[in-house]
This record gives sequence, C-alpha cells and structure tokens, in this order.
Amino acid sequence: MKVLKFITLLTVFLLTVNLTNAQVTSNTKDTKEVKAVMKAYKDAIQNLTTEGTFELFTPDAIIFEQGKLEGTYKEYISHHLGPELEHFKSFIFSDYEIQTTLNSSYAYTTENYIYTIVLKGNKTKGTKERTIKSKGVATSILQKIDGKWKIIHSHTSFKKLKI
Repeated sequence: MKVLKFITLLTVFLLTVNLTNAQVTSNTKDTKEVKAVMKAYKDAIQNLTTEGTFELFTPDAIIFEQGKLEGTYKEYISHHLGPELEHFKSFIFSDYEIQTTLNSSYAYTTENYIYTIVLKGNKTKGTKERTIKSKGVATSILQKIDGKWKIIHSHTSFKKLKI
C-alpha cells in the first residue's frame, strides 16, 4: 500500500513538473514573439518607413499619442506618422527597455526609451537641420489571433529633453 501511495505521489509530482515546464516554455516562446512584433515596429520607424508594419496591427487597432486619439493604425499612418517620417533625416532609439506581461491570448508591453530625431533642413522654408531628443514611453496591448501576435492598442507619449 505504501508503495502504491509513493508511486501515485511521484506520478502527480512528475506531471505537475512537466505541465509547469510546458507552460514556462510556451510563455517564453510567446514573450519572444511579442517582443519580435514590437522590435519589427521599432526597426521600421528607425528605417523611416511604415512598410511591413500594417501586418503588425489589427485593422481596427486604436492608436493614442500624447493623450490624443489618433484613430486606427491606418488613419494614424495616413495623417500623422507617414507624413512626419518624410521630414526626418534619422530616427534613432536608445536606452531601449521592454517589459512584457502575458495573460492567455493577450500581452501587455511597456517600452521605455530615448529617441533622437534629426529633422531635415528646408532651403525653401529657410529652416536648418535640427535635432530633437525625447524620453518616450509606450504601452501596447497585443492579441494572439490565428497564432500570430497583433497590436490592438498602442499609446505613446514623450517628454522633450534639452540637448
């Protein structure tokens, strides 16, 4: 009888360890995938393009910047970020950190960073090239849809730094 109890307890223990390890492995994989989505978006901005970014967002993803509703990602690109990128000579992120929290098919990220933008000069308007440096933070919510993580909500804000 003692042997049967021991075998039962050992079996339960081993199953628990295996299930815990499986969940940790799954969370690690999902965390890496979420971070890859956020990195792909960050890399596109640094390359001054929105090419390939629409697939990172759901069609109805909502974007906020500086506390203002920008609309869907498509609207944000068409009236804000897309035209803005044309005025940049460079956009560089530094001191980048990301925290990710997973909960079933949802993920929540918080990004902290410094970004440096070099604005192009414009002879016609009489403006010179200038540099803007800001400390930024972004929070995003992603949802796993058909096996892929997509951004469904993003809010960014920043504080200009003195150079």
